[in-house]
Amino acid sequence: MSLQNQSCNTHLQEYQHSVYAGVYIVILGSGLLGNLLALWVFRAYVRETKKAVVFMINLAVADLLQVLSLPMRIYYYLNHSWPFGHFLCMICFYLKYVNMYASIYFLVCVSVRRCELIMRPLRNSSPSRKGDLPICVAGWLLVFLGCLPFPLLRTISSQQGSNSTNVCFAELPMRDIGAPAAGALLIAAELLGFVIPLVLVLACSCLTAGSLRRKTAGAVPDQGEKRRALRMVLSCAMVFLLCFAPYHVTMPLDFMVKANILSDCSIRGLIQRSHPVTLCLASLNSSLDPLMYYFTTDEFRRRLSKVELADTFSRRLSCISGGESLDE
Repeated sequence: MSLQNQSCNTHLQEYQHSVYAGVYIVILGSGLLGNLLALWVFRAYVRETKKAVVFMINLAVADLLQVLSLPMRIYYYLNHSWPFGHFLCMICFYLKYVNMYASIYFLVCVSVRRCELIMRPLRNSSPSRKGDLPICVAGWLLVFLGCLPFPLLRTISSQQGSNSTNVCFAELPMRDIGAPAAGALLIAAELLGFVIPLVLVLACSCLTAGSLRRKTAGAVPDQGEKRRALRMVLSCAMVFLLCFAPYHVTMPLDFMVKANILSDCSIRGLIQRSHPVTLCLASLNSSLDPLMYYFTTDEFRRRLSKVELADTFSRRLSCISGGESLDE
């Protein structure tokens, strides 16, 4: 690191670690509870509906992969040291991007499926969606392979000697692969991981919204079903824009900072302070996705209410039976 970079980076690490630790603590609690509850509810009606439930299950699994890696991340950002070894560092680093791009993939799948059910209801009238499972398997393979460059491009710093294993995540230096190769990887990540999915999600939103204006007597699906589908598709678009759009705006800028293409300290400082915030927003989808299920899926709310009512009833029944035994 040059002397200029060192002067530009004063106190930035403390700021970044504080932001990461605070946000990840919130995501750990809400994301773990929300996604476990989502899987618990989804398992009951995965065979009863064709409305993209398989994709929602995979989305919840992707969120859990990230959430389960957060305790080690939080430890690192609070203690400024990584005692778990280089391999676990790379695994946690890798899972971050697997979660992000798997979430993007399955949000697109949910949007396309709900739009398809509205636009072509007769063609998709069968409750059995045999094609959904291969789509999920192909998506996971694509994401796992596509995210491999993120950890493979990181290396142990030769300048830190014996303390190099105490550094992890963004503090790990990047391998020198040359500007053309790095630029090609960056463009591929932006196009395949953000621009094309964004176009698909927005197109599904427009098509689903347009279907509401076409009213036909006795149409299947009815207007209520179309509104529910639109609510789901718009929620996917909102999560996409809130969580993933800011990160993919700052990602190329952060790359230019790390490659010393940008040298002005004020610009570098602005990017290095905003990029951690956008990375936290990208992680926030693990907490927002369960809320999306609850507010956009009627069946999810009904199933959850049944679970809550059953739990309340069992508690009251145990209290009554306990009281009767005391009276005896």
